[in-house]
Amino acid sequence: MTDKQPSHRTKPLLVFAIAFAFAALASIPSHAQTFSVLYNFTNGNDGGNPAAGFVVDKLGNLYGTASAGGASGAGTVFEITAAGKMVVLYSFKGGTDGATPLAGLYRGLSGNLFGTTSAGGATGNGTVFEVTPKGVEKVLYSFKGGADGSDPQGVLTMDKAGNFYGTTFAGGASGAGTVFKITRSGQETVLHSFGSLGTNPVAGVTFDKSGNLWGSTSTGGADGNGTVFELTASAGWTETTAHDFALGTDGGVPYSGLIFDKAGNIYGATTEGGISGSNGGGTIFELTPNGSSWTFNSLHTLPGSGISGSFRNLLLDASGNLYATTHCDGANSAGTVYKLTNSGGTWKYTELYTFTGGTDGLYSFSNLAADKAGNLYGTTRFGGANGDGVVFKVTP
Repeated sequence: MTDKQPSHRTKPLLVFAIAFAFAALASIPSHAQTFSVLYNFTNGNDGGNPAAGFVVDKLGNLYGTASAGGASGAGTVFEITAAGKMVVLYSFKGGTDGATPLAGLYRGLSGNLFGTTSAGGATGNGTVFEVTPKGVEKVLYSFKGGADGSDPQGVLTMDKAGNFYGTTFAGGASGAGTVFKITRSGQETVLHSFGSLGTNPVAGVTFDKSGNLWGSTSTGGADGNGTVFELTASAGWTETTAHDFALGTDGGVPYSGLIFDKAGNIYGATTEGGISGSNGGGTIFELTPNGSSWTFNSLHTLPGSGISGSFRNLLLDASGNLYATTHCDGANSAGTVYKLTNSGGTWKYTELYTFTGGTDGLYSFSNLAADKAGNLYGTTRFGGANGDGVVFKVTP
C-alpha cells in the first residue's frame, strides 16, 4: 500500500481469536506512557510491511506476519522473542505455498501457527496454512477463486473440535466473499456466500456463546457502507444483519472484526464516518442485546478523515477498557495508539501515542497484543529506520 487512504470500493491492500474470543486480558496497570521501537524491518530476509499485529504466548514471545520481503519477497511468518530477537519461522516462496499474508495468526495449544495468505497457492487465490515452531509449513487449503472464495484477509477462528473458520474478501456464489470452514485435514466447506445483505468481508469471524458466527462486511448492506452480520448455526448458517452502516454518526466501512464482553455486548470499529454531515475518521461502536434485536451505540468518533480509523480488532481488558491503533489520523496524520476508558458507561478517549511518520513508524494497520505486565505491542506498515515498518511497544 502506498496511499494512506485506499478506496473501500475496491480491494483493500491490507486487510483474529479463540472460539469465544472476547479478547480479555488481565487489567492493564496504569504507568507513565512510554513508546519504543523493538524492531525495524528491512524488507530483506526478515520481511517487511506488516499489515497485522501479533499473538503473544505466556513467555511474552510475539508471533506475526509480514506481507512482503522474506527470502523470495512473498512475505514471512516471524517471531519476536521476549528478549527482542527477530526469528523468521517461514519465508513464503510465492508459489503453491502462498504469498502476501495480510492477516494475523492463530496460535494453537501445540504452538503451531495458523493463518491465511491473500495470494499464492495452487491457483493464486490464497491459502490457509500451518507453520510449526520449527518452521515447517503445510498448506491446509488452496482457494480456487470460484465458489469456494478467494483473497482471504482475516484471522482464523477455531471451534472446540479443531476446525477453522474464516472469510474471503472475494469469490463465492456472487463474487462478494464467503465465510468458510476448514477441517484440520484440509476439507473446505462454504458456510455462506455474501450478496444482498453485505459484501467483501475483510475481518474474520467470531463465535458467540451459542455457537453462532459474527463478523462485519466492508461494503454492501442497505446503504452500501458495510454491515454487522450474524450467521445462525441452528438455521443452517443463515445470515441476518444486526446493523447497516449509514456513514453518518454510526460510521461506515468496517474492516475490523468483532469482540464480545462477558455480558454479551459486541464491540467493533469503522474506518470512516462518524460525524453527521462530514466524513469523520471512523467510530468505535457497541451493540447491546435488546431481546431479539440489537441496539447500536457509537462510543467515540475518531478525529481523522477518509479511511483513517481502526483497521483491526479492538483489545478489551478485564476492566472493560478498549485499546487499538488507527491508520492515519493523529497530529501527524501518521496514526495513533489509543485507549477508551469505560467509567460507568461513559467512554473517555486517550491517545497513548501519536506516530510521527519517521523512525517510530508510519500507518498502523495492526491489532494490539498485551503481555502479562500490560505492555502493548503492534506493528506499522511503513516508516522506521528503513521505511519498511516497525514492531513497537507501548506501556500505557
